[in-house]
Amino acid sequence: MKGISMPDQQQAVIGGIDCHTDFHAAVALDPLGRALGTESFPATGDGYRSTHRWLTSFGPIAAVGVESTGSYGAALTRFLVEHGCRVIETCQPHAHLRARRGKNDAIDAEAAARKVLSGEATAAAKDTTGIVESIRQLSVARNSAVKARSAALCHLGDLLVTAPAALREQLDTRRSLEGKAGVCARLRPDPDRLADPAQAAKAALRSLGHRIAQLGAEADELGRRLDRLVATAAPATTSRLGCGTHHTAALLVAAGQNIDRLGSEASFAHLCGTAPIPASSGRTSRHRLNYAGNRAANRALHMIVIVRLRYRERTRSYLERRLSEGKTKKTPSAATDASSPERSTAPSCVASDFATIKTRT
Repeated sequence: MKGISMPDQQQAVIGGIDCHTDFHAAVALDPLGRALGTESFPATGDGYRSTHRWLTSFGPIAAVGVESTGSYGAALTRFLVEHGCRVIETCQPHAHLRARRGKNDAIDAEAAARKVLSGEATAAAKDTTGIVESIRQLSVARNSAVKARSAALCHLGDLLVTAPAALREQLDTRRSLEGKAGVCARLRPDPDRLADPAQAAKAALRSLGHRIAQLGAEADELGRRLDRLVATAAPATTSRLGCGTHHTAALLVAAGQNIDRLGSEASFAHLCGTAPIPASSGRTSRHRLNYAGNRAANRALHMIVIVRLRYRERTRSYLERRLSEGKTKKTPSAATDASSPERSTAPSCVASDFATIKTRT
């Protein structure tokens, strides 16, 4: 194991944990890959303490591979990190393993441990104890409110198509759906005549109008709170053209509080799905676009570039030069040129902002 001396390595324990809602399955391996034990623990505070005690009963813990560190295993990851354990984020087992051995929680936990032992999994789990986790939680709530409001607006538009003519004419004074929603919120249906489609339409439209207004106010309030948090966490990034609150929040959440877990700018690009993937075979040597990675961060970077193409001459000149060289907008190599003016914009700003956060804390 990296960072472990030979005497320690002979006694070190490598753990693997498959996390679920109600319980976690754990496996302990020795440095030679031999299984030391398998056990299940409840996903509670007492269960986390029992998991840690069980792993240390075999010897000092070198590292623990945890699946779902950002969801089912988030609380366990925080507990292990607080107790000095090196937690490595692992992915789901490969389909080939499931085809050979089948699937259960113990097999998945052992696969997580073996990924750590072999060096296949090396990325440290995200730190979810700082301001970035607060930004993530508020972003989730705001995005949910925005999506729900959009869905309510669509439903309101659909109901208006089939509403009685007199009611449609009353609402035609407003051109936008948002304006119509405001009028709908002031409708007065007769609760004793809901068997009449006209009164039922008023009741439904009034309900949607109130829902749209409530969700809009909720999204605005969460947006103001996010503005303050993101401006505190990443002032350098938000000062750049195109890097607004929500784009910066997506990049911060993708990187994590402990951004030093990313070894280079290239690793951040790979995380965001903007690094080209080798797709060579035989005499063919080429790269393809990366369709994996954090799609929210990928979208944020894309929108940042779109804004800079609109308002920044330097970015437009770069695009024109690359197109004149025979590249296309979908050519992976065009996005990874070292002279790209976008290459060091967001990632480097995020890194400098996190250095400031660590200094303050």
